[in-house]
Amino acid sequence: MLSLSTLSTLHLLPHHHPNSHTPTSQSQTHHLLHSINTPFELKQLHAHFIKTNTPLSTLPLTKLALVCALTPDFPYAQQVFKRLDKPEIVFWNSCLKAFAEGQSPFDAILLFYKLREFDVVPDDFTCSFVLKACASLLDFLNGRIVHGYVEKLGFRSNVFLQNMIVNLYALCGAMGDARLLFDKMLERDVVTWNIMISQLVKRGDVEGAYELFSWMPERSVRSWTAMIAGYVQCGKPKEAIRLFMEMEEAGLRPNEVTVVAVLAACADLGELDLGRRVHEYSNCSGYKRNVRVSNTLIDMYVKCGCLKDARRVFDEMEEQTIVSWSAMIAGLAMHGQAEEALRLFSKMIQIGMKPNDVTFIGLLHACSHMGMIDKGREFFTSMTRDYGIIPRIEHYGCMVDLFSRAGLLQEAYEFIMKMPIKPNGVVWGALLGGCRVHKNIELAEEAIQHLSELDPLNDGYYVVLSNIYAEAERWEDTAKVRRLMRDQGVKKTPGWSSITVDGVVHEFVAGDESHPQAEEIFQMWGKLLQKLKLKGYVPKTSIVLLEVEENEKEKFLYRHSEKLALAFGLMKTPPGMPIRIMKNLRVCEDCHAALKLISGIVNREIVVRDRNRFHCFKDGSCTCNDYW
Repeated sequence: MLSLSTLSTLHLLPHHHPNSHTPTSQSQTHHLLHSINTPFELKQLHAHFIKTNTPLSTLPLTKLALVCALTPDFPYAQQVFKRLDKPEIVFWNSCLKAFAEGQSPFDAILLFYKLREFDVVPDDFTCSFVLKACASLLDFLNGRIVHGYVEKLGFRSNVFLQNMIVNLYALCGAMGDARLLFDKMLERDVVTWNIMISQLVKRGDVEGAYELFSWMPERSVRSWTAMIAGYVQCGKPKEAIRLFMEMEEAGLRPNEVTVVAVLAACADLGELDLGRRVHEYSNCSGYKRNVRVSNTLIDMYVKCGCLKDARRVFDEMEEQTIVSWSAMIAGLAMHGQAEEALRLFSKMIQIGMKPNDVTFIGLLHACSHMGMIDKGREFFTSMTRDYGIIPRIEHYGCMVDLFSRAGLLQEAYEFIMKMPIKPNGVVWGALLGGCRVHKNIELAEEAIQHLSELDPLNDGYYVVLSNIYAEAERWEDTAKVRRLMRDQGVKKTPGWSSITVDGVVHEFVAGDESHPQAEEIFQMWGKLLQKLKLKGYVPKTSIVLLEVEENEKEKFLYRHSEKLALAFGLMKTPPGMPIRIMKNLRVCEDCHAALKLISGIVNREIVVRDRNRFHCFKDGSCTCNDYW
């Protein structure tokens, strides 16, 4: 309501000639125009305008529409609008826009029905604002009704409206309706295609999205970006990078979203050369201040084994978010730098940055990888006590891993039994891994019972149990596990290692003779082996769980994929250059021992990213301190 002083001013304003507005009356009128909140106050102002011969166009017409729209005074507003020289729907559209983009988008839908009740004919803008409200509310039913009006009013050729309807249906999960409308559209633009591709990607149908993408008559940066991001999200980084290369060949410049997607693909594949090139492009394009780009760069460098580069990006950020801090802490943990991860966390707390659940996953990983049991317990307690963070399954998995690696297998088992949420395969798998290291067959059998139900097709768990039996020379049980795998259709994942040289990825499997330079690789390994033996290297044949002669076991060890990748890297890279290898499984104990010695022999840094962590070999030692 207007204040008493305002009402008094309204009633006492002198009647002036239309062209004789004094500065005082003008300021009072301006104050009144912006004080209207109810139809009653609006009518008072209207009366004042009539008395002073002030033109109706001076009224705040959008405010008039907003004040009267959903009240019994709707006809009064109509009467005012009909006395003006613009179509009535123009004023209602401004009101619809305000509702659709405001806190109560459903009011836009209510007003739309009111307009139809009072025979106000909608135009294409009317429909667009109501469709926007339906999209923000995911209101499929009212969206369909508005779609009907679009058809009825003859707006079928309006591509903008058709795109809004396609988008609305897709947002509401009605992909069949969205595709049907897409197929029936008289005309499509690049936005139409992008909507369908983006929505298919969101739903995990990347193949369906690519099919549409391949049919596009014209592609924008957004089209390419949607597909590249889609491939990354569904675990196909190679396809993402292939598409990015095609985008560059087509002459399109990546935007910030493209850069983030490509860097994520580089992180997954360990594509350091491309990652560095995209980083350089990002800086030249002015994306250095983009926090999301910087956070993805940190992750990319961490996963490519370049911890110093990751830290440089982190330190050069103008403002780090909790994502930045968490990514850096997790990166330090993966590289075995637990003490530095904890120091960084302390610095984060000192500047007032509040940790989140991801921060604590990184901290617990750091403790787990370096056997910091007491610190791990402290962080697990602190996250709830000090920060109100409820542990997720990942936090419980880290704790089980911490206890299991340290040989506290009974405590790990009891911890699992007391978990308030159901343990998943990762939790039981962590216990099984500890049983392998510490040779506890009884708890290993307990873990595998749960794993066979939770993750029956994961070959890794069966292989671990089989190896535990084999190390204990329980050959019958080993055979039983192998038969169980065969009966359930579980196949052992072949181990492979890859190394990128001059932008080309070279993959090796154990005993690989298919590489064009296989003979040279074996010769290089032979030379390394001679030097290794002079340094005291003895092949750890006990890890070869086959009933064959010792010399055959040694040959088997010498052809492990990471050794072949290393030999190739030494052949093809200049002296002093770090060698970076990716391994899909855990590095075996023999390869770990050999790579440590080789790093000192050839005076090279050797970085191996395996399934769980990084091993950075330098000067005869590893950052894991042989605790992995």
